[in-house]
Amino acid sequence: MKFVDEVRIFVKAGDGGNGAVAFRREKYVDRGGPNGGDGGNGGSVIFEADPQLTTLLDYRYQQHHRAKSGENGMGSDCNGRASDDLVLKVPVGTLVRDVDTEEVLADLNTAGERMVVCKGGRGGLGNMNFATSTRQTPRFAQDGTKGEERTLRLELKLLADVGLLGFPNAGKSTLISVVSRARPKIADYPFTTLVPNLGLVQYKDGLSFVMADIPGIIEGASEGVGLGHQFLRHVERCKVLIHLLDMGTETEDREPLKDFDILNEELRKYSEELSSKPQVVAANKLDLPHAQDRLGRLTEELRKRGIAVFPVSCATGLGMQPLLDAVAEVLFTGRRDKLHVEPPPKPRAEKKALAAPAKKAAAAVKKAPAKKAAAAAKTAPAKKAPAKKAPVVAKKAPAKKAAAKKSAAKKAPAKKAPAKKAAAKRVVTKKAAAKKAPARGAAAKKAAPKRARRS
Repeated sequence: MKFVDEVRIFVKAGDGGNGAVAFRREKYVDRGGPNGGDGGNGGSVIFEADPQLTTLLDYRYQQHHRAKSGENGMGSDCNGRASDDLVLKVPVGTLVRDVDTEEVLADLNTAGERMVVCKGGRGGLGNMNFATSTRQTPRFAQDGTKGEERTLRLELKLLADVGLLGFPNAGKSTLISVVSRARPKIADYPFTTLVPNLGLVQYKDGLSFVMADIPGIIEGASEGVGLGHQFLRHVERCKVLIHLLDMGTETEDREPLKDFDILNEELRKYSEELSSKPQVVAANKLDLPHAQDRLGRLTEELRKRGIAVFPVSCATGLGMQPLLDAVAEVLFTGRRDKLHVEPPPKPRAEKKALAAPAKKAAAAVKKAPAKKAAAAAKTAPAKKAPAKKAPVVAKKAPAKKAAAKKSAAKKAPAKKAPAKKAAAKRVVTKKAAAKKAPARGAAAKKAAPKRARRS
C-alpha cells in the first residue's frame, strides 16, 4: 500500500433548511393561523482518529467532502429533518491545518479523538414562530444559515517514542528488524527505505515502546537533495533519537564524524526543537574488519565533546542490550547520564593557550573605560565650543572686582583722613585751651587788683 503523509482537501458543512410559510386550512376551522415548520440543521464535518489507519491515501484521490444540508420546514407544524454529520477518519497523529490562515485546527494524537472543523448551518424558523397578538398572520419565515467551508492540509506525524536517524545504508532498517517484529525492506544499496516504518520494541518488565525508521538523510536534504527532509516530521514527536553511524563505509568523502556533523546540521536547519532532542549515538557495522580501526578515533573525538558512543552490530546483534538500556533510561526516567561522558583533561599547554585570550580580554575590558574617558575628554572641548568664552569672562570678573576693591581702598582712607585730622585738631584745641585757661586765670588775678585798686 502506498504511503501518503500529506494531502490537501476541501470540506464544506451542510446548509440549514429554510423555514416554511403555511396556514392551517381545515373544514369548519375559520382562521386556523400560521403552522409553518422550522428547517433542519445542516451536518458538520468531523475528523476522527482511527488507529486502524496508517496512511492518508484515501484523501489523495477524493479531495472534496461535503456534508448534507438540512431539509426545509413544511406545513402542519412539521419541522425539516436535520442532516447527519460527516465523519472523516484519519490515522492517529494527523495534524489538521487551515491552508489560508496556517492555523492548526486539530491535533489528533489519541485513538478515538474527535474534532469539529466545519460547523453545519442552523435551520430557519417557520412563520408560526412569528405570530403575535397584533400580527396573527405572518407571511414570512426565516432562511437557514450557510455551513462553513475550508481548505485544509492534513499532515501525518507518526506517533513513535524513538526515532532512527542516519545516512542511507547505515543499517536503520536492520536495527528495527532486530529489536522488533517490523519487517521493512532491506538491501545493500542506499535509499532502500522510501517510507517510514514502525516497530514495537518489547523491553524488560513488560515495558515497550514504538520505534520509527525513516528514510536516510544526506547533505543538502534541506534543499531537496535526495528524498529531502520532509520525512523528519515523523520523528518530531519522538522523545529519543538514535543516531546510527556507518562505520563500514568505503567512500572517500564519507567519515563517521563528518556524517555526524552533517546530519546534526540538517536537523538544525529543519527544526531547532528537533535538533535539541536527546541523541543516542551508535556506531554500527563493527563486524567489519576496518570498522574497528575507525572506532577508536571516533570515540576519542566525541569524548572531547562529552558524547558517549555505543558500539553495535545490527547484523550480529552485538551491543543491542546496552543500546536499548540507554534508550529506555532516557525514555522512562528522563535521565541522560549514559549519553554523556567526562571529556579528557586538557594539557597545560592548551590551558595556557586558552587562558591567554581570557587574560587579554580582561585587560581589554579594564583598559576600555580609560580609553573611553580619554576619548571623551578629547572630544568634550570640540563639542562644547562656547566654553572658550568662559575663561575671558572669568578673567574680566576678577579685574572688575580688583578695580572695585582698589577704588574702595582709595576712597576709604580719604573718608577716614578728615576724621583723624579732626581728632588731632580737637586734641590741639584742648591743649591750647588748657594752656590758655591758666593764662586767662592768671590774667584775671592780675586784673583783679587793678580793678580793686581802681575801685
